[in-house]
Amino acid sequence: MAPVLRTERLVLRPWRPTDRDGLWRMQSNPATMEFLMPVPDRAASDAVADRVEAHFARHGFGLWVVEAPEVTDFAGYAGIVHVPYDEHFTPAVEIGWRFDPAFWGQGFATEAARAALGFGFQTLGLGEIVAITVPANRRSRAVMERLGMVRDDDGDFDLPSIPVGHPLRRQVLYRLTRPSAPLPAR
Repeated sequence: MAPVLRTERLVLRPWRPTDRDGLWRMQSNPATMEFLMPVPDRAASDAVADRVEAHFARHGFGLWVVEAPEVTDFAGYAGIVHVPYDEHFTPAVEIGWRFDPAFWGQGFATEAARAALGFGFQTLGLGEIVAITVPANRRSRAVMERLGMVRDDDGDFDLPSIPVGHPLRRQVLYRLTRPSAPLPAR
């Protein structure tokens, strides 16, 4: 069973069958997917959930559903995963998040990501966690910077799962090494 992480306002928990509805609602929103490859239909969205659940089953961690008690059962997801492709910085564990736009601007991504980083560094004993995004995604880059992640200026690369010539193919790489003290809650 996947662990449950708790923050001041959030619960990061394993997936439930009903979360697939929230995932599809979020991934079918063009604002959510502005800097991500589109998810064309419900079957493709469910395949994302299948991959997330398989990662948890294989590794004991992954992308948790983020719940804001008394606000919503599904604000989005956040967590850490093994990078599934070969690149100059792999093998690596990557932190990621995706939230429904209704929950943007409330600090949920940063708060949930801090919990995932804490799990990765303190529970799993990871030495480094990376993050990637397209250069234009200022919102995600701002979260990375609030987390203390540092851009690897020599780390930009082309994401192999995105077609050559596509504007989302180029990615920037951020890194965070295990801190000597626990990460602050906020």
